[in-house]
Amino acid sequence: MIDHGKHILSTIIFSLILFDALGQRVPLDSISKIRIDSPTAKDTAFGVRAKKVVPKTIYNFLFRDIYNSTNAGTTVSEIEDSPHKPYEGRWIRKIFIHSSDVFGYSVYDTLRGPSNWLDRIGNQFHRSTRAWVIRDNFLFFEEGDIIDAEKIKDNERYLRQQGIFHDVRILIIPYKNAKDAVDVHVYTQDVWSLLPDGSASGLNNFAFGLEQRNFQGLGHLLKNSIAYIGNDPRQRWEYAGRYVVPSYRKTFITGQGILNLQRDQKQLGFKIFRPFLTPQMKYAGSMEIGYNDLRLFEFTTDSLTGRSVRNYFWSQYVLFDAWIGRSFRVFFGDEQLRERARFVVALRHTRQTFYNRGKAVTDSTNQLFQNTRPTLFSFGFSNRRYKRDLLIYGFGRTEDVPLGEMAALIYGSDPAELGPRKYIGVKFSKARYMKAGYLYSLVNLGTYVKNGSTEQGIFSTENNYFTPLHNLGKRWYARHFLNVKLGWGFNRFENEYFNISGNEGIQGIFSDEMRGTRKLVIGVESVFFSPINFLGFRMAPFLFSNIGWASFKGQRLLTTRPYHGYGIGFRFRNENLTFNTFQIRLSMYSGIPDITNPFRAGFEGVTPLRLRDFDISAPEIIPFR
Repeated sequence: MIDHGKHILSTIIFSLILFDALGQRVPLDSISKIRIDSPTAKDTAFGVRAKKVVPKTIYNFLFRDIYNSTNAGTTVSEIEDSPHKPYEGRWIRKIFIHSSDVFGYSVYDTLRGPSNWLDRIGNQFHRSTRAWVIRDNFLFFEEGDIIDAEKIKDNERYLRQQGIFHDVRILIIPYKNAKDAVDVHVYTQDVWSLLPDGSASGLNNFAFGLEQRNFQGLGHLLKNSIAYIGNDPRQRWEYAGRYVVPSYRKTFITGQGILNLQRDQKQLGFKIFRPFLTPQMKYAGSMEIGYNDLRLFEFTTDSLTGRSVRNYFWSQYVLFDAWIGRSFRVFFGDEQLRERARFVVALRHTRQTFYNRGKAVTDSTNQLFQNTRPTLFSFGFSNRRYKRDLLIYGFGRTEDVPLGEMAALIYGSDPAELGPRKYIGVKFSKARYMKAGYLYSLVNLGTYVKNGSTEQGIFSTENNYFTPLHNLGKRWYARHFLNVKLGWGFNRFENEYFNISGNEGIQGIFSDEMRGTRKLVIGVESVFFSPINFLGFRMAPFLFSNIGWASFKGQRLLTTRPYHGYGIGFRFRNENLTFNTFQIRLSMYSGIPDITNPFRAGFEGVTPLRLRDFDISAPEIIPFR
């Protein structure tokens, strides 16, 4: 078994090296040669054939390249290099907001507009973001302020994070009548924000929902969905609703309300929060109040078969959670470090009170459902900056890659129902670009201490790596990814475990048997970004390979049966839409319990991944996942 696992691991590593050798590597210092605007479908053989039989207007709409965001000659280096530095110290005379619709516009070519009537019709069904909303809610600066190049760069990143803009560009224009004055122009291009969802198998079974991520051009998120199953004895109708106000005026406080009336979940919750959006922000915090009624499950062992069996039960609890943090400038290092690095202290208090727990809570059973009241304090150091890149997790839009390091010490106490206990934890993460690519590393260690013994402890580490972009020729590019996750739980409670199936491990498969209190998962993926697009959806073929181990206490991790999966797939994404990425995946698995057919095919929507940041937020119990 061990030799078999070593063989699989060697195959994965060899595959990574082989994929890394494909094509011509594009070093970071020469990335300026990569054009953001990729070829349209009319440059392909398929496009040429289509053009002969499809009317011009329809053809331009179907095969246009929505990623042709820039005017001719604009390169990655031009969006990476800060154009704002020469104007530092000047004051802002006027701020002009240029909010563009979805189709046909570009923040890099302000003269560009819809080229056909289909683009114009599409824009008629979208309410573009109001200029006063951007000015009053999303800008870090005002008229009369002094230009700070780092603050403006952070502002562009913050606007892109809202999820309602395809891209953002802030330009500074000197004012001709005063040498120390400038005008600031903020260019934004919206994405399509209305997301319908639904399914039906008859009048007795249907679901329908609408999500508007830019309600009335205010930047607010409004989501409502209903479902009906006429023959369900527990509950026929379901409803889920959510409303989010992303930023209130210049406070940058986000408010959120949730109401769910579903078969397996009843939830009512309110939350306000303000993160450390930039190093310059001194205060952050949040407060959350919620009621939850959940249908949960636990595992028991069948006495006859020895297999795990799910048992369901209902649990109700009330949650109160609040924290506040304060940042301080560092007093050492060079000017760049003092500008971007901060010490952060934070205090958090949480109360979780249960009203139904299935069975009695004792020192040896059902401990997860004890009433808790932890108060946590953290002291940390954060140094973060960002480099702009593309074709990582996105399909052509600008991506802000975090660089830097973060370290935090967490200490607290919890007068829990089963007895008082202390908590101590440490966190460290670091990321950097190298000649060989980008590497992010995270290490966590945390545990409760009760009566001199540890309780609910965890050690975990995660390492994510991706190569530089490879030029494969004919406007194809490739990037290769390696992810390694190790988790080691000690003295965990009953029914606490890792599950390494699905998104946390072996992609595309789900099994209750793939669990334990220790895990090791290694994943390799190669993504090939193509110039092929249809209706603005770009295609990216990918190859993946995963191998993972999971074990419980008393078992050696690498002597247990390895689970592994391999596959090929195709991802499709239109960056002008807020839809998830769609993918088709063909997979082969081995070692998976209760699988009679090792081959799987699937079509699914996947949420685009995000790179981890280095901001310090609320002190937390290090999650067991």
